Amino acid sequence: MALLLLALVPAAKAEDFSAKEVVLEHIKDSHEWHVWGEGENSIVIPLPVIVNSSTGWHVFCSSQFEHHADANGLRQGPYGLAIATEGDHAGKIVENGSPVLDLSITKTVAVMFINVALLLCCILFSARWYKKHQASDNAPGGFVGFVEMLVMYVVEDIIKPGIGKGYEKYVPYLLTCFFFIFTCNVMGLIPFPPGSGNVTGNIAVTFFLALCTFVVVQFSGSKHYWKDIFWPDVPFLLKCPVPLMPVIEFVGIFTKPFALMIRLFANMMAGHAIAVAMPCIIFLVASMSVGVFFSMSAVSVIMAIFMMCLECLVCFIQAMVFTLLSSVFIGMARAVPEGHE
Repeated sequence: MALLLLALVPAAKAEDFSAKEVVLEHIKDSHEWHVWGEGENSIVIPLPVIVNSSTGWHVFCSSQFEHHADANGLRQGPYGLAIATEGDHAGKIVENGSPVLDLSITKTVAVMFINVALLLCCILFSARWYKKHQASDNAPGGFVGFVEMLVMYVVEDIIKPGIGKGYEKYVPYLLTCFFFIFTCNVMGLIPFPPGSGNVTGNIAVTFFLALCTFVVVQFSGSKHYWKDIFWPDVPFLLKCPVPLMPVIEFVGIFTKPFALMIRLFANMMAGHAIAVAMPCIIFLVASMSVGVFFSMSAVSVIMAIFMMCLECLVCFIQAMVFTLLSSVFIGMARAVPEGHE
């Protein structure tokens, strides 16, 4: 895995090599899917561009943008559009220097669609096995058994203890969160298509996941949950005339999903960045002595392998933590004090 990752780093002279650009290229979103190489010899998968500019809606392929930027830092394209490579709008499609409404299928979106399709195939394949067998039959083995083990673990050890009584109706949503995050994390470790996408390392994706949990928590809240927010059981002066505690509790409604968003985003983005940065050491020391080059190359490969193995564990842990915290937040919102049944 580490060697494959190393192979995807564009070959360049040591003095021209920028580790920062290589790392950012991997973790950021783009309108094309870079596979291999650099410059004119690079292999790039063009993606659909869907934008609304001053001249209306336009749908075309990202290959119509120039490969190199002009003096203004713009990769010129059709219909007076361009991709900015620097400044505040770097990476965005602009028209006369201003961003346009962009609904394009970017690399993150394309990878996410692939991950969702793969996840659906895995789940439907497992469900097919249960349609053909009875509950009294022996437990499944192989891939179906692995999926059942994950489902039972998440339900029995994460969702049920976190929510408590009435957890059943939240199982579909929380299992969807777990398997979607886990699939995206694992596919992100593959350094070539259909993998290599930094889906859960994209703040927009983690924001939407956290928003879904936020909505579920608020609609699951009991009257005691809302009472503890707007009129908590604290000394009277802490809630009137200055509503100090109600304000703190109300802010807490938003800090919980914010923590979910940042935790998943930061951990996955940092893991990808470090895993890509390790092989870059080889190119940074290429101009040094032979002894330094070979010793540092060995260290970078070993560290890259170690980071990839660690990322395999992080893929599962981050999916588990997001599901666990979502379950706990839902359980806290539904909790009823003793004697108020």
